[in-house]
Amino acid sequence: MKFDNILICSDLDGTLLRNDKTISQRNLDAIEYFKSEGGLFTFVTGRMPYYVKNIYDIVKPNAPIGCVNGGGIYDYVSGRYLWIKELDKRAYELVKCADQAVDDIGIQICTFDHTYFYKNNRAMEIFRVLTSLPNLEKHYNDISEPVGKVLFGDESEEKLDHVRELLLAHPLASEFDYIRSERMLFEILPKGINKGSLIIKLADLLGIDQKRTIGIGDYDNDIELVRAAGLGVAVANAKDEVKAVADYITVSNEEDAIAALIDDIDSGKVII
Repeated sequence: MKFDNILICSDLDGTLLRNDKTISQRNLDAIEYFKSEGGLFTFVTGRMPYYVKNIYDIVKPNAPIGCVNGGGIYDYVSGRYLWIKELDKRAYELVKCADQAVDDIGIQICTFDHTYFYKNNRAMEIFRVLTSLPNLEKHYNDISEPVGKVLFGDESEEKLDHVRELLLAHPLASEFDYIRSERMLFEILPKGINKGSLIIKLADLLGIDQKRTIGIGDYDNDIELVRAAGLGVAVANAKDEVKAVADYITVSNEEDAIAALIDDIDSGKVII
């Protein structure tokens, strides 16, 4: 088959999804063709499995998804995580630091099964509208479940930059990793965890040669995905930092980027 042992891992927002959060029929048709010819297609997202099920049902990946910005691999077929990386709860010391120093910063704690809103603001309200998540309020010290990541949100990028500076100056800063996942969102992740480490882990679980992996994305949290893949692809609307590490730049998310990529592999324009 044409695409045997090729694994495509796509970001969602700004890549597979159009700006209105829909998926084009051309992309869906191309994904079905890719799978029918032996390819493995999935998506890698910062979100948790419980609020991308609607996308999963539309796209129908034939491989487990990557989630939590690299912190989990989830199999919808069996309804379970195949692998997770838990955030060390010493991260709460950094949360306390930001909470005390930055007025009205939004804070959410993401476990592998729930999202808890410890501190709400306008950015958190917008987040809930986009994700349709319930407003589960809980102090981080009262959460006993394993935690995947901590997320700070604010409409002010300057305020998020201030949070970043505070966290990087903390004595425990080097124990964790950090990522700007969207304009209004900044995250604390377990050390060494990102979408790039995940594509390597997923390929290993599936028995796929890393050289036969393709990572495609657009934003800061996709840089390591694009860098680590056998073929790193940036969409035309990607940030310059993503394009800088890409092997190949395709069309934008508004122009059926996934279909264009699959067409280029099929025609031999792109060799993997």
